Amino acid sequence: MGLKMTQDALVVGIDVSKDMLDVAILPTGESLRLPNTGKGWGKLTRRLLGKPVAVVTFEATGGYERGLLRALHAARLPAARINPSRARDFAKACGALAKNDRLDALMIARFAASLPPRLTEPDPSVDALAELVIARRQLSEDITRAGNQAEHALSAVVKRVARRRIRALQVDLKLIELEIAKAIAAEKRFADKDLLLRSAPGVGAVTSATLLALLPELGRLANRPAASLVGVAPFDHDSGKLKGQRCIWGGRRPVRDALYMAALGAIRTRQSIFRACYQRLVEKGKKPKVAIVAVMRKLITTLNAMLRDNRPWSPA
Repeated sequence: MGLKMTQDALVVGIDVSKDMLDVAILPTGESLRLPNTGKGWGKLTRRLLGKPVAVVTFEATGGYERGLLRALHAARLPAARINPSRARDFAKACGALAKNDRLDALMIARFAASLPPRLTEPDPSVDALAELVIARRQLSEDITRAGNQAEHALSAVVKRVARRRIRALQVDLKLIELEIAKAIAAEKRFADKDLLLRSAPGVGAVTSATLLALLPELGRLANRPAASLVGVAPFDHDSGKLKGQRCIWGGRRPVRDALYMAALGAIRTRQSIFRACYQRLVEKGKKPKVAIVAVMRKLITTLNAMLRDNRPWSPA
């Protein structure tokens, strides 16, 4: 969904924290500070209603921005949630090295005015599933940390406490996984896509849920943007006569991590095109890690096509 930028359009940048919203409005230069609560959202939307607002832009902050997004959407104000790294890179390119909430809001507004972002439509079902998927990821990381502590600790007490924590975390993990399965089964569009995704080699419940929750655009994209969103699209590193090594950059790390595990599973699947792709690249002298990234790229573009065409996996 594109933006309609006119000469008198207002561009709003918001720095979102747990408790506060710092707001900057261009080109007027107006700024204000509001609580990140229903009262603050209401005051903001009333301030903006009836004005030529092109976009209200804010960073993804791990959930603190969700209420704001819902309020803006309810008020029919154009909202865009952007990747924090893009806004920070823009600020560095502008030479803005100082950092505080008011300046961050101003830089977000300048970013949106210079590089109009894609509008974000809230989806409560996707948000709820994303919350569960992120919680599962955090629990898995906690189990890994506790396992490392239990393995390397010298103290018997520390080992015992770590193992007890692992058992408790594993119970919580099972509970979250059950809730993820219920959330997918309860939503037909999730259930249909889950069935398609899991028909592909290497794609299990975790990868499928991660894609549904954290890459909801999948199936509505061209192959290159899909690979870029995950962070497995190769970028040139050339200058003049220099032909540097192509590399991947950015993307959504939780999705990339899940896709990596799926790619390993696909490579282990006998007589799969992904296994053949990996073997062919290794035989040509590519490093195993490079070959795995290539398989990840092939896998995500294949899954994108499957959802786009509403067709399950086929070796052909």
